[in-house]
Amino acid sequence: MKNILNFNYEELKSEIENMGWEKFRADQICDWVYHKKVFDFAKMTNLSKVCREKLRDIYYIQPLRILEKKVSKKDKTTKYLFELEDGNTVESVLLFHRNRITACISTQVGCPLKCAFCATGQGGFVRNLETSEIISQILTMEKDENVKISNIVYMGMGEPLLNYDKVIKSVKMVVDPKMLGLSQRHVTISTAGIVPKIYDLTQEGLNIYLSVSLHAPNNRKRDRLMPINYKYPLEELVQAIKYYLEKTNRRVTIEYILIKGFNDFKEDALELAELLKGLKVNVNLIPYNPIDIPGLERSSKKNIKEFESILKLKGIEAVVREEKGNDIDAACGQLRTRRLVKNQR
Repeated sequence: MKNILNFNYEELKSEIENMGWEKFRADQICDWVYHKKVFDFAKMTNLSKVCREKLRDIYYIQPLRILEKKVSKKDKTTKYLFELEDGNTVESVLLFHRNRITACISTQVGCPLKCAFCATGQGGFVRNLETSEIISQILTMEKDENVKISNIVYMGMGEPLLNYDKVIKSVKMVVDPKMLGLSQRHVTISTAGIVPKIYDLTQEGLNIYLSVSLHAPNNRKRDRLMPINYKYPLEELVQAIKYYLEKTNRRVTIEYILIKGFNDFKEDALELAELLKGLKVNVNLIPYNPIDIPGLERSSKKNIKEFESILKLKGIEAVVREEKGNDIDAACGQLRTRRLVKNQR
């Protein structure tokens, strides 16, 4: 059987036409699934009984099973532990702001990049998510909370650009008016710096945001934090960012986790400012969130504020990220894989 959440709108229309049905049936199905959050064909009452039975025989719609749900007592941030069809798990997060609801979604079971500050990579890598599993995170959270998600950030478990085709397909479904219908400007893809795929993303013609996890002002320090830097060093990454900026004219967010006594010195801020000089970027400063890794500690509030001030004095837009969900291990770097099932696809 085929999971209907793997089909974009054009593919779904093609499936419908191949069954000899009118194309508008695809619109009806999309309305039930993506707008009304109805995942049972039998309940799609504006389809004939014959249509519903045939759909049920060929396709299925699989929302994710919620194994665990934690809600922050501080800010309502909600973290989900989802079970996939093969028994693997991923975590996703809902962030509640005054005027928007953001979903932080995962793209892989685990992560192969093994960044020193991130819990996900410490658990190893199992597999990429299917398009349907990415979309299901959004639909399942919307239905469970009875909300409309307004912003989506591909910043959960995994490196999105290492699951490029499935991620891009899901983005196009997210912004398709027939499907989830979000504004492209409300979608962000985050990357640890997969340079060739940044160039590919530039050619997609999407009007979404790009966020790059930098976390160090030079190769010596970035090598220690992020092994991917050995493959794609800062010089290559910055050139890819420049290319993206030139071709899209979209501001890029630079993520920078501040770790006490490692990358939070005045000299680091000055070097980072020089590295980013002349680029249309915004630096998101993130106080390190503990994940039981010895030797890593959060910078002091004084150092964080000084770091931010130095960047601003050097003409770099910078802001300290608002902390959300750290009391339920839902903050940056804290999502982890649990109940792993080694079942590679």
